[in-house]
Order: sequence, then structure tokens, then C-alpha cells
Amino acid sequence: MSGAVGCGARFPNEVDREQKHIVSSENAAGSEDGAGAGGAGSGGEEQVWDVVVVGAGPAGASAAYAAAVAGRRVLLLEKAELPRYKTCGGGIIGPSRDSLPPGFELPLRDRVHAVTFSLNGKLSRTRRSRNMLFGLVNRAEFDHRLVESALKAGADVRTGVTVSRVEQHGPAVPDRRTVAVVLAGEERPVLARAVVGADGSASRIGAHVGVKTEQVDLGLEAEIPVPPSVAEDWAGRVLVDWGPLPGSYGWVFPKGDTLTVGVISARGEGASTKRYLEDFIARLGLAGFEPSVSTGHLTRCRADDSPLSRGRVLVCGDAAGLLEPWTREGISFALRSGRLAGEWAVRIAESHDAVDARRQALNYAFAVKAGLGVEMGVGRRLLGIYSRRPGLFHAALTGFRPAWNVFARFTRGATSLAEVVRVHPVARRALDAFDRREAGRDGEGAETAAGEQESGEPAGTPGGGGEGGERGGPAAGRSA
Repeated sequence: MSGAVGCGARFPNEVDREQKHIVSSENAAGSEDGAGAGGAGSGGEEQVWDVVVVGAGPAGASAAYAAAVAGRRVLLLEKAELPRYKTCGGGIIGPSRDSLPPGFELPLRDRVHAVTFSLNGKLSRTRRSRNMLFGLVNRAEFDHRLVESALKAGADVRTGVTVSRVEQHGPAVPDRRTVAVVLAGEERPVLARAVVGADGSASRIGAHVGVKTEQVDLGLEAEIPVPPSVAEDWAGRVLVDWGPLPGSYGWVFPKGDTLTVGVISARGEGASTKRYLEDFIARLGLAGFEPSVSTGHLTRCRADDSPLSRGRVLVCGDAAGLLEPWTREGISFALRSGRLAGEWAVRIAESHDAVDARRQALNYAFAVKAGLGVEMGVGRRLLGIYSRRPGLFHAALTGFRPAWNVFARFTRGATSLAEVVRVHPVARRALDAFDRREAGRDGEGAETAAGEQESGEPAGTPGGGGEGGERGGPAAGRSA
């Protein structure tokens, strides 16, 4: 079957089942199981799914799996044909491993036991661990295997379809318990009792919900094939470089015969970010190797008051702006929020009125904010400190063993950022001091603005008394 996306290689005894449950857009209309892909059922009745998940990345696959293992009729929609490339370092830390389906086998390309830290290419030092810190995967393989888990749990998967919009009112919606998922180029919408949006950072479902972001960053990445001698030098070791731009950093993640090399910094610094990547690759001695893939993407962190639902529609993962603001790590947030979204979507699907559906959606939001939201808050504070004092982080991780031990425990999943702040007084006092400093800066900014209105002189000029020319600039990012 042309739309089987290669799953038969994983489950040789389940080829017939896969052909029934995973279809592409080009053959869905003519399939005997057309109803299973969102068409009309026998007798002309509309098929209504319990849960429809939009997007087959880690968040979407996790949501589909969680809903399917609960025994619900689940349809997972993906615009690409699987497997597909995804710009990502592919680091699988402890919280990610802990959130995988039971029995899931990670397709690891490498196991990391050492981290080299550098400060804009200088002061390099390598820290090592006897135990694995985290694993590295190829995202195409990893994501595909997650989809297979959802498939085995009973979900149906349809690839090569683009969701134009979702509607909760209007002629396409037969009743108040149903959501219409409108597909580009198709006359019939897909109907569901609940919808989970997991369609990435440029999410159309997120737009429907009204997701608001407060931090947008640009990541640039190159996949660089290297000869065995170079690959051997990097095996089991990653590099983290604290970059020259405020809040920026670079990384090298080895994956067999390929090195994933990337950088990330605030959006709006596109030219500087590109230059950072070029300089970074040159410093590493990798400029002579031709990248097989060079890509870029935007990461978006949600605002604290950003909604996570609207009616019978939930959002999770990148679509909800859920990722760790300092490291921009998103896989663990996608897996965890996806699982929660799938579980609460089942409850929403069972709701018989808007009041109960609203109650379940609020419960989902509470679960996300109580866990991931707290971690994001700590990460946001860490990013604020790191943006101004990258040298402090470098000195701590390379010269202060307790800091390295915390880093190692975090990557293994033995602790979380929120737990670190709660348990370690030094970390808590450092963040509290930063918060007080920021509050003082905000107060100074308000006074400066008032002074401008009275004097007519802009902040940062000799007569203005402001510090706007120093805040947030490259010099602040390089301070130690």
C-alpha cells in the first residue's frame, strides 16, 4: 500500500493491520476503510471519532497513544509522510525516557557520558560521568517509532493531510458535543468529540485556542557527515558552548557518522545567529565537511496566561508553547504534555455538556501548570541570569562540583529544575537575588521613562541618565 509509511518493517506480522490503520491522503478516499480515515461510515452516517490528534510529533503521538490505550477511537493526522526530518538536537534526557510508552525501545545513536563546556569557544573543559547522562536519537526514527506505539495501541493514522482549521460552531458541526476538523482540499470534515492540537510551533490549532507566546528564539542546525576518525573523537561526548549573544548557546551532538551542530538565540538576531553558527563550525574544524542538511526553526515559549484549551480543543507540546525557556528543550515537555492531553481528551470526549467539558479542560490546564508550568517558571528565571552572566554558569559547571552533580542528576531525570531550587538553598538565593535585581531595574526603568516625559531627553543619552544602551546588548551577553 503506497501510504503505509514503512511500518511493516517494524511489525512484520501486522502488515494487514497497518494497511487498515495507516493511510495517506492519496488513497484514503478510495480505501474500504475510508470511514476510518474520517469519511462516511456504512449507511452514509458520519464517522465521529472520540479523539482526533493533529500532528504526529512526540506530543501528538503521545496524546494518541494515551487516548488509544484507554480504549477510545483515535485518529492521528499528520501533514507529512512518515518518517520525516525534524530540526532538533535529539537529546533524550531522563524526563523524556520516563514519559515513553511501556516497553518502548529508544533508537539511540549514541549514549552521552561526557560534556565539554566552552565560553564562546574559550575556556573549554570536559566533565565526565560513569553513568549515561542522556541519549541521542535521530528524530525521524524516534518520532516514527512513537507513532508506531500509538498504532499498536489502536489509533488510526492518516498522513499527507493538512488541517485548515477547526470549527466548534456552524453548519459543519452536527451538535454541541462535536468538533469539525476541516482538511485542505477535502469536502468532508473529520468529526470528533475532542481534538488535541500538537501541530508544532506555528500551530493552526494553537491559533484557534488563542495561544500567546512571550519568548521566540531562532535555532539553526547542520547535519554534518564526518569520517570515522572524527566520529570516534566525538563518540559519547557532546559540546555545549555558551554563545556570544544574550541567551545564546551552541551544541554538537554526535550520532554515529554524523554530527548535529547547532546554535540558538533570540529571534531578531538572524544575521548574528547565522554568523555564530558559521564561526562555531569553523572553530570546531568542521568547515571542510559538507552538511547533508542545513535548517532553521523558531521555538516559542508560552506566556503565563496563555490558554491551553478552547471548548473541546486542547493544545500540547510546541503548539501550546511548552518548552524549557533556558535550554529550549522541548521533547520531554512534548511527551509529558501530550500524555496529559490524551488522557484529558478522553474525559472531554465523554462529557455530555459544555459545563463538564469545560471542567475537564480546566483540569488539564491545572495539571500542565502544576508540573511543566513550574519548571518553565524556573527556566525563565535561569535564562534571565544566563543572558547577563554566562560566565557564571560556565564557572559553576566547570569548577564547582555540586553544580555539575546537579546538572548530571537533571539530565538523568533524578531531579528537576523546580526541585533543585526547592532543595538547594544556594540556587534559591541566587534566583531570589536575580528577581530582586530585576524588580529594581523595572523600577529604574519606570523612573527613567517618567524623566524622559519631563525633560524630553531619551534614555541612554548623556542627559537622560538611562542604562538602555547596555541592557540586552551583546556586551551584556558576554559578561562573566
